[in-house]
Amino acid sequence: MTDINKGSKKTSSFLFWQKWLFYTSLLFALFGIALALYGNNPLFTPYIQALARLFWHQQNIPSELEPFLFFICGPLGATIACSYILLAYLAWHPFKRKERWARNAIMVAFGTWVILDSAVCIYYNVYFQVYLINGFSILQKALPLIFTWKDFKNS
Repeated sequence: MTDINKGSKKTSSFLFWQKWLFYTSLLFALFGIALALYGNNPLFTPYIQALARLFWHQQNIPSELEPFLFFICGPLGATIACSYILLAYLAWHPFKRKERWARNAIMVAFGTWVILDSAVCIYYNVYFQVYLINGFSILQKALPLIFTWKDFKNS
């Protein structure tokens, strides 16, 4: 394989992971918007039921807590949407230009989130949050960072 072909293969791999980060971030942002606007929908029922079983030892959360739960979905969903729209922007512009600060910002910001979120979840025994939601989100961000790491060192 010539050096030219190696370069184009490397460029195509980088662009795959850059697009992965961008488009999956948009999907996560849509999830956040759905949570904010309609947290009481069938998509979120299994999660809410898991919380009800863990904290109240019943199939559904107590009815007097439903207004609070569906209120809290608003700010939580909006925060999720905000962070993933920001991540999509980073992926589309500075990450694509291989600016190290963008890669580092993604790593530090989401690293902080996963440590804090996972610590709180472990404290309250909400392990399914850690290995389902956090694990999936970590993969969404870690894979592009891992597979493009050398591209940033050489830029």
